Amino acid sequence: MSVPLRRLQQAPRHLLVCEKGHARHARSRHAAHVRDHAFNCRVSVLIPECGMLPEVLKSTVADAGEYYLVRSLAVHQLVAHEFIDCFVRKGSCYALTYNTKIDQDNTAALLPTGKLILSVDKDTYEELGLQGHPSRYSGKKPMRYIITIDLTDSNFHPDGKKHKRVLWALKEKKPLEFDFLLAWYNSGAEGSTLMSYFPKNQIQALKPKVTLSTLRDLQCPMLQSSELQGKPEESCSTEELFEWLGAVLNQVNLDNVSSSFLSTYCCPQPNTVVDQAFLCTITGFIIPEKIIQLLEQLCCYFSEPKLAQWLTLTVHGFADSPVSWRENEHGFHKGGENLYNFVIFRNLDYWLQMALGTHDDCPP
Repeated sequence: MSVPLRRLQQAPRHLLVCEKGHARHARSRHAAHVRDHAFNCRVSVLIPECGMLPEVLKSTVADAGEYYLVRSLAVHQLVAHEFIDCFVRKGSCYALTYNTKIDQDNTAALLPTGKLILSVDKDTYEELGLQGHPSRYSGKKPMRYIITIDLTDSNFHPDGKKHKRVLWALKEKKPLEFDFLLAWYNSGAEGSTLMSYFPKNQIQALKPKVTLSTLRDLQCPMLQSSELQGKPEESCSTEELFEWLGAVLNQVNLDNVSSSFLSTYCCPQPNTVVDQAFLCTITGFIIPEKIIQLLEQLCCYFSEPKLAQWLTLTVHGFADSPVSWRENEHGFHKGGENLYNFVIFRNLDYWLQMALGTHDDCPP
């Protein structure tokens, strides 16, 4: 009995992948990593030695991107020829089921690459009759299956057998219907809008919520861009920074006082106290294109002399999304974590930290 008990007491596995680069290097992949993480629910910017929203960020934060909540949307509408022509082929279309639980419910997601991902239970999978594969996290007897449909496949045209088969399965054999979060991004090309495509009583336009705050007398770890592992008495490691940042973003007290029953955590050493730090949090359905714009503006923040040595951009993915990075299957397990964080230094070196929970593949 002692071995199983020890396993129960162990914390679930978490994965933190770190890399470093330079934002202006020709081979930097920072923008590609952002694009690969399609479904984001919260973005946080922390700037030490800053008390208010910098001018360079104002327009980007104010226009964090409109998105839509579409009620009772049948999945077969996403594979309709008209929808594919209007939105999938003419821009980046994002869709994610709303208020569904990845470990209990059927869920769906449409990636900007045109891939429709269905994560369904065994009964639904058998009723649909579409080709898929068992979930990596469903155990020896699969109880969940993943179906991937490429809407941009040359064989997936209105008169083709493949399209007719999928449409029949989703429309007649086993209709699936969800509330969806949708967003569409195109680079100026004229065309239909999501608001005009769906009935007025079915679709609601939403904007991300922006929260601004100033943190006073904040203990900050000392960092050196060239030292991911840190140096004793000189700088903190990337893991220590990541843990500290989680505490700050969740407003955990860092004083480590004996009277605190909530947390004994304190800022890693070496550290310094800054008089103020600016925190901006954007919550909603936030597409990668908007995050790339924000990341670029944060790099421009250092174009003029600043007191800050570094700043951070933290992005949280939806806990119940069927995918994390690219088409990698995502599972909830105990927390559904899938997030990444950029630490941007004054010289535009950066650290990229990508974190996942137990039921996830290593980020690309």
